Amino acid sequence: MLSRLALVGTRRPNVTTSLRHCSLHLSQKTTGNIGSRRCYSSMKHHHSTKEEFSISKAFQRCIDKMSSSNGGGGGGGSSSNKQSGHYGGNHHPQQPQMNAAVVIVSAVTTYALWNWIVSPEQGAREITWQTFRSSLLEKGVVDKVDVINHTQARIHLRPEAVTLGVHPQQVYAFNIGSVESFERHMEEAQKELGIPGSEHIPVAYHSEVGIINMLFHFAPTILIIGALYYMAKRGPGGSSSGGGGVFGIGKSRAKMFNQEQQVKIKFKDVAGADEAKEEIMEFVKFLKNPGAYERLGATIPKGAILSGPPGTGKTLLAKATAGEAGVPFLSVSGSEFVEMFVGVGPSRVRDMFATAKKNAPCIIFVDEIDAIGKARGKGGQFGANDERESTLNQLLVEMDGFDSNEHVVVLAGTNRPDVLDPALLRPGRFDRHIAIDRPDIEGRAAIFKVHLKPIKTTEDVDQLAKRLAALTPGFSGADARNVCNEAALIAARHHKNSVTLEDFEQAIERVIAGLEKKSRVLSPEEKKTVAYHEAGHAVCGWYLQHADPLLKVSIIPRGTAALGYAQYLPKDQYLFSEKQLFDRMCMTLGGRVSEQIFFDTITTGAHDDLQKVTKMAYGQVSTYGMNPTIGPLSFTDPQGEQQFQKPFSEQTGALIDSEARSLINKAYTRTLELLTQHKEDVERVAKLLLDKEVITREDMEQLLGQRPFVETTVYDEYVRPKKSLFPDPPSTSDQPNTL
Repeated sequence: MLSRLALVGTRRPNVTTSLRHCSLHLSQKTTGNIGSRRCYSSMKHHHSTKEEFSISKAFQRCIDKMSSSNGGGGGGGSSSNKQSGHYGGNHHPQQPQMNAAVVIVSAVTTYALWNWIVSPEQGAREITWQTFRSSLLEKGVVDKVDVINHTQARIHLRPEAVTLGVHPQQVYAFNIGSVESFERHMEEAQKELGIPGSEHIPVAYHSEVGIINMLFHFAPTILIIGALYYMAKRGPGGSSSGGGGVFGIGKSRAKMFNQEQQVKIKFKDVAGADEAKEEIMEFVKFLKNPGAYERLGATIPKGAILSGPPGTGKTLLAKATAGEAGVPFLSVSGSEFVEMFVGVGPSRVRDMFATAKKNAPCIIFVDEIDAIGKARGKGGQFGANDERESTLNQLLVEMDGFDSNEHVVVLAGTNRPDVLDPALLRPGRFDRHIAIDRPDIEGRAAIFKVHLKPIKTTEDVDQLAKRLAALTPGFSGADARNVCNEAALIAARHHKNSVTLEDFEQAIERVIAGLEKKSRVLSPEEKKTVAYHEAGHAVCGWYLQHADPLLKVSIIPRGTAALGYAQYLPKDQYLFSEKQLFDRMCMTLGGRVSEQIFFDTITTGAHDDLQKVTKMAYGQVSTYGMNPTIGPLSFTDPQGEQQFQKPFSEQTGALIDSEARSLINKAYTRTLELLTQHKEDVERVAKLLLDKEVITREDMEQLLGQRPFVETTVYDEYVRPKKSLFPDPPSTSDQPNTL
């Protein structure tokens, strides 16, 4: 269109003038409709014929298109344009907002560059004193000399220096050692050249500050102003802008695991906690296929808390969940929410849940949640609303605030569920409470099978796992893993090609009793005392029906204080009768009684035994209600908190002490009678201990024979080949015919 108008304009000068006038207006940064009105009025003024008017119409349409492409125009459009809505009077193009920090940095940078470019120092040519004297001073082209900062001399030339082939605007410079030396050399040189004193070269002294030095001078002030501006811009605690505060301190520390960062642990690697694994797997199934549950009206539980003793696999279950879920998994520790700065904990909670909502469906795992989830008013500055409580309040709001349809699940692990706030445990926050206890013998065998996979051994893995499970009652999954690792370390220490059963047994002793102290040498008297002490325990346990069966006795010093130890095989038992507890008290007192019988003295070796007996006696009297005098009362706080005031009177306390002492004396008397009756057996066991230092259950059977009652230990049931405890019924061919 413009090319056509240009051709027409060549025939009519007035049209060309109008086009030039319009182009001038369009080149300016003004609104399009103003330029179009001026151009159109100019065209109407210069054209009266139909042809000229058609040209102006075509040009007007061109201007309209160009104006519309530029965004509409300003607020001064014509009434027809306002009615058509093409040029909205209130529609202004959005102006870019200038950042103050960018403006300041740009200004400083521009000033520094300009100062560097125009600085005379940058254009000065370096010469020496000899060159200055021979080429400039002798030829009389030096106009003046400026001494800068007492270190550099700049030479300015006269205009007539151009006749010598030197540009008069060129500045030369050379370094000087000192001002006095420079002045002396200048005076001597001018005298030698015969320059009169009135015509000596003028010398001026100046001080200049370099741009680098200036920046270093103002750097602290600029940094302080910048930090204050940044904090004011971000808002207190970073909550107003969602940026996490200064240096991102309010941002969540949760680590995200997704399909690009898969965790190698799967549910097949988790053993010994089948019920808990089923509960957790249900969360994973819901997140993978929510429709199967939602069509029946079910909603996913908002959270589950995993509780149990240390080492039972709470975090391992969470890792397996991350590996199996196939959805984003956020993992964070409860202690990462607690900082010295106020407001950091709640800010991190908000940021973590905001991240989870963006990546829904998502799983959040908070390990050791008791760091922030303790009941309010307990354990925190005598009930004050401290930073930890603020973090807990924010966690309560976030968990109860998001919709269950967002498919965000919160898992938490803790060793102390009793100290958690009731508001945190209620349905709607943690709907499910999953208790993970120490595994039984079947669970331990399954755990050992998992941890024996990477171990190089020639033993049968199934039988080895069963044997280790029987030898490690009360062990958690972490303890089982430690046993396997210690066995491999022991085998490597002795340069073996594979891990043997002996290595595993030594590893169990290492975990239970500690490292063998070969440097701790006992005197013959001490060794004999320890042998009779351990023999008393062994013989008591052998002849008491409800005592745990003996597995191994050793008088080799181990750990920090143990001079000897005995290993037993307790069953996985959850209820204990009064007779069982009394037999255990007698077996525990066996070492102390044996010392009294054979040495007629008492040593400090029974200190740990006496503590255990005292605890068992007070438990029966004041906790389990097994004492007829006290009656069926229990004075133990169910929450296990330390009490500053006893829940019973002074008279009741004295009665409890008296009954506990009476119970211990009764057990001591029974143990004394038992060991006096089997004094020869104690001597035989003690002598064998002094000989071998370690004796096993088989050695006890050879010395004392079978136990005087029928028993089926865990070891017999689970490790040894199963034999019927009853004789096989006679075959039908041998039976007499009664018919």
